[in-house]
Amino acid sequence: MHLNQTVCFALLLLTSAVFSQQPKVHHGGRVVHHRSNHNYNVIKIPRSKAKTVCPIFEDTGYPYHGLGVKLGDPFAVSYKYYASKHFSIGADVGTSASGLYSKYYREIFPEYINTDTLGPMQSLEYMTHKVNSDWVAEIRALYHIKVERLSRGLQMYAGLGWEFRRLNISYDYFVNDGPLENKIERFTVDRFTYGIQATFGIEYSYFSLPISAFMELDLYNDLLKDPGYRRIQGGVGLRYVF
Repeated sequence: MHLNQTVCFALLLLTSAVFSQQPKVHHGGRVVHHRSNHNYNVIKIPRSKAKTVCPIFEDTGYPYHGLGVKLGDPFAVSYKYYASKHFSIGADVGTSASGLYSKYYREIFPEYINTDTLGPMQSLEYMTHKVNSDWVAEIRALYHIKVERLSRGLQMYAGLGWEFRRLNISYDYFVNDGPLENKIERFTVDRFTYGIQATFGIEYSYFSLPISAFMELDLYNDLLKDPGYRRIQGGVGLRYVF
């Protein structure tokens, strides 16, 4: 970060030096500027090059797009549309960190077992489960605030959104059929649900390349399959900004 600031400061000094090369002559207490015989060319940096030298979000450059990857829960492809310096829309599509939900997936096992068909001598018991797929898609509207007093290129954001989840899971369970027969059986469930999501995050975009790094924390509240179920999610990632 110090190297980028040094480059930007050097460019400003160079530009100031160009404009200050006109000789000054004093006449009667007045300072008169005379044109020099030399032609000075003003250094102009195109926006694409400026983003490489000082790659921060310019207020006059919106809208921007960001495409990258998010590591965490979920592990996802991440897209962000920066509509203005204060508002953006983010969308992630990927897979959940299923290992973090192992206890929960075990707890919902009874939802898929019909014990009414069991005989008086029969019983069953959960053994294990295998997650075949665990897809997550989320979209949210976000409000940004620049906090460059802390660090140049730093933003904080918060917002609300919607999360969709599709789980395909297989359960193995033990069937006790009395003293004569015991067996292991399996069934597979396709589970779809959705819920509301609250998001808080920070984003940093002052690098030598047009990229942004982000870290965010989400609170998911299920509204369909298990109303009231809450889960803290989040992750870190990088996006290429264009």
